[in-house]
Amino acid sequence: MRLNKSIPIWRDANALLIAVENTVRHFPRYHKYTLGSEMRLKAMQICRLIAYAWQNKSRTPTVLPRLVDAVDDLKIQIQLAKELQALQNFAHFQQLTELAVSVGKQSGGWYRRVAKPELADSSAKRADSLCPNAANVRASAGAKRKASDR
Repeated sequence: MRLNKSIPIWRDANALLIAVENTVRHFPRYHKYTLGSEMRLKAMQICRLIAYAWQNKSRTPTVLPRLVDAVDDLKIQIQLAKELQALQNFAHFQQLTELAVSVGKQSGGWYRRVAKPELADSSAKRADSLCPNAANVRASAGAKRKASDR
């Protein structure tokens, strides 16, 4: 099974990998082969873990915690690169940070949904208790989403 760009976490992880590669290319030599190499490996590991979790549904619950940890590690490395002034400019830091946060949110949500599926239902139940029309709003939003996908 091949992952495609329509899967948001895969698309963002690939964009993150490419951004890391392009950014590390401009690191000073001292950081390029130490911190830069670690960042490249971590970004590649994130892509591998996403592919592995997506393709092997039975092992997804064991892979997702590693994915969440890998994204957190990369965020720390990006912050360290900024503090060491290894990044060429703030725009590189901003781009890497936005992509890492996006992948982190998606992987964390995926992990929570897989680890505790009953929690996904509890938020819908809470919305129903707070707003009697919440079920109707969700149903119409789902119908609009399906119509736009066509």
